[in-house]
Amino acid sequence: LLTGPSGCGKTTLLTLIGALRTVQSGEVTVLGHRLDGAGRRQRQQVRRGIGMIFQGHNLLRCLTAEQNVQMGADLLPGLGYRARRDEARHWLRSVGLEDQMGKLPHDLSGGQKQRVAIARALAAHPRLLLADEPTGNLDSGTSEKVITTLFEATGAAGAALVLVTHDPVLAERCSRVLTIEDGRIVEDRAS
Repeated sequence: LLTGPSGCGKTTLLTLIGALRTVQSGEVTVLGHRLDGAGRRQRQQVRRGIGMIFQGHNLLRCLTAEQNVQMGADLLPGLGYRARRDEARHWLRSVGLEDQMGKLPHDLSGGQKQRVAIARALAAHPRLLLADEPTGNLDSGTSEKVITTLFEATGAAGAALVLVTHDPVLAERCSRVLTIEDGRIVEDRAS
């Protein structure tokens, strides 16, 4: 878990880990690959093993919830259309959206959009899941369900989960908490 005040660098660190930014200084190794000095193609290769959940959802407006989640499953090699669709439906059910599969993003609440984004990331079976405030738009009951799903899904897949949050309750559930201030890690503790 990454925590710290707003503007301290949590999201920047997450985007570096996610190979979305070029490393300017220091060393960054993700999934066994050095990212400092890595070119575009190497960063793309690393991203194939990473699922990302952003604060802004990043859903395609012209696709239904099911189709947005299926985009994650489309990254899995060797699956036919029906298997990818079933995978999308499985993850939508796991985040409590089985009755919203055919809706477009503009017909969903902010919390529902966030759960679609979470389902899409999980549908790709990532080795590393990065989540930037994944429960920021959710009520406490839905938040608990989504966090439980994230922990169970990553645990079952043997994937690592890196969360950015201000939620102290969520911090208690994490095995390691890094506190960041002014772009530097100031505390690293096991929970």
